[in-house]
Amino acid sequence: MSSPDYDVIIVGTGPTGLGAAFHLVEHSSSLSILMVDREKICSGGLLNDCKQNYTFPIGFAVENWSREEAERLLPQVEKWLQPVIKEKQNIDVYRRRAERLGTTLLDIRQAHVGTDRSLRLIQYLRDELSRRGVQFLLEREVTDIFDNASGTGIVMSDGESFRGRRVVVSPGRKGFSFLQQVMERMGIFYIDNVVDVGIRIETKRENYPIVNDYYDPKFIFPNSVRTFCTNSGLAKVVLERYQEFNLVNGHALSEHHSGNNLVNFALLKTIGLKNPVRSGQQMAVFLARLANEIGGGMPLMQRVGDFRMGKRSSGETFNEDLYDFPPSCQVTPGDLGLAVPAKIMRHLWEAMKRLDTIVPGVLHPSTIMYYPEIKMYANKPAFLDSHFRVSACVYMAGDGAGTSRGITGAWASGIRVSEGILQSFAADF
Repeated sequence: MSSPDYDVIIVGTGPTGLGAAFHLVEHSSSLSILMVDREKICSGGLLNDCKQNYTFPIGFAVENWSREEAERLLPQVEKWLQPVIKEKQNIDVYRRRAERLGTTLLDIRQAHVGTDRSLRLIQYLRDELSRRGVQFLLEREVTDIFDNASGTGIVMSDGESFRGRRVVVSPGRKGFSFLQQVMERMGIFYIDNVVDVGIRIETKRENYPIVNDYYDPKFIFPNSVRTFCTNSGLAKVVLERYQEFNLVNGHALSEHHSGNNLVNFALLKTIGLKNPVRSGQQMAVFLARLANEIGGGMPLMQRVGDFRMGKRSSGETFNEDLYDFPPSCQVTPGDLGLAVPAKIMRHLWEAMKRLDTIVPGVLHPSTIMYYPEIKMYANKPAFLDSHFRVSACVYMAGDGAGTSRGITGAWASGIRVSEGILQSFAADF
């Protein structure tokens, strides 16, 4: 058997891969490490908005993490990301209102970099790893992973392969399908029975004034509904391409830019599927394609005022009269009731009514609801140990593997993987 090309190969250069790489080079500078990504820059959640949460359980999959384990690793995440924690004020009044409605407002330590400054942070992290000897192979797609009698490694789309003593697979949310295909080919048991389905809300800042006191307020409502990824300042709703359809997401630039007086945030319902339905991903794909079909290849948007009156939004709905701000993302005006499953929409609307009591104004008639916002990162491989190992020499972690739900949890997952790799290398000698 030929000797491996690298000690560690990391597939994916998002927070999980970076967390693993930094921990490895910090504790064993002699290791040869290759990081591979199909994108031309280090990507993942660091690239888009780069919002960070430093309080458990936000960003962590609780089935894989204890509070003690997360709090042990979060300081190590802070060491490399160097966050500037945002101050909060006047949240007690919102918390009391929430509690009266059976809702929880979480108090989270947060930092926000902004889409405009995230590239600078990514370049700094990449340069630091390069200075420490880590090699990068960008704009090259991995199509398969192998771990068998002939060795361990990766196969590229052009047929080239690289061998490693250990392989870390951390492709993030967009690598959901790739990860499932790899697990099926390798015979790794996994569960894919959870999906987050929801809408993105856009309104004027004056209609959601809590963002003046708490940048990304985290509300937990009944029926497994929560707010997620609030953006204000210079905030925009954006399209994200997945397979053959578009989803919506939210971005915001840093505070160095003047604002557009808009706020957007996601309202997501977590759905746990039961037999005979087994795939959350397939359900998400079906719902997203349905919405795009109704929207002529684009997501849908509907004004709250139209939704309340039971009529679809149209181009004329988005005028300069009562509906007093233009959408930041030009998608198809329509009727969410034709695309969102009734039970999901009912629970989302109930949460919005609670939220409008806690923060009066969010249900202004001009408020826009965009659909679909779907999070497909609920693969749950059968891990062989606490370091997210799935076979003799392969590890899977991050949002795509269901160990995290955000930047800090993903970075911490990478640290746990690297701790396991270092322990296994020590046992080899």
